Amino acid sequence: MLTPAAIDRVVGAALSEDAPWGDLTSSAFIPETAFARAELIAREAGVASGLSVFASAFRLTDPGITVTALLEDGAVFDPGSVLAVVEGPARGILTAERVGLNLTQRMSGIATLTARYVAEVAHTRARIVDTRKTTPGLRPLERHAVTSGGGRNHRYSLSDAVMVKDNHLAVLTADGSSVTEALRTAMSSLPHTVHVEVEVDRLDQIEPVLAAGVDTIMLDNFSLDDLRLGVGIVAGRAIVEASGGVSLDTVRAIAETGVDVISVGALTHSARALDLGLDIRIAAPDAE
Repeated sequence: MLTPAAIDRVVGAALSEDAPWGDLTSSAFIPETAFARAELIAREAGVASGLSVFASAFRLTDPGITVTALLEDGAVFDPGSVLAVVEGPARGILTAERVGLNLTQRMSGIATLTARYVAEVAHTRARIVDTRKTTPGLRPLERHAVTSGGGRNHRYSLSDAVMVKDNHLAVLTADGSSVTEALRTAMSSLPHTVHVEVEVDRLDQIEPVLAAGVDTIMLDNFSLDDLRLGVGIVAGRAIVEASGGVSLDTVRAIAETGVDVISVGALTHSARALDLGLDIRIAAPDAE
């Protein structure tokens, strides 16, 4: 989902927000002919993500700036590692610095947190996936960051797949219809290519939902014992997703119940920005 157009849309909006009428400080204090070289340096260990986004901030500010990424997204780095080198007009580098850092720090923080979750369940068959609990406007960047950390993406938007949650079911069965019949009737209007997932919060809901022929069943906020029972009841008739109450402290035990998928909202809504810095120096344009 992280296309060049998506990157430039987000970065362009961020640059407009940060310097709507230009960079007053750089314009007044930095000579127009000043040339700079800067390094994107890690202040802590982590997983890289968003280096193309970082580069876009400088390119859109001044096409004369070049950014050379020294790592690929998904690469693990240590404190002190140089992730990228920036060279070009100093004014443009100083103007784009904060936006480039903000977005790359955010994405690398998500990738780093995701990698920790993925490592916790590596001995199981469970896959770690994100949710729609993303920062409005930043979803393409944040979902990409999850994949940089080894996670997978859930449905991208409401338009991609069907997910029938408890509130949907409450409305759907308000006329007295059974869950099975209500789901079958609604699913009959869908193209055969649409994936259908249904959320349940009790063990006794599983069989009626499975009887409708759904593709994935989400066990929401189940205890570990009930997750094991739920996996046994489903018995391979649908993909089993666990959701709710997932943290780094609980994810290993959840994975060991035998679920196929674990969705983790914290990957995007609670990730801490990684500490990255841009160390800059002024030099002549022909400096090595």
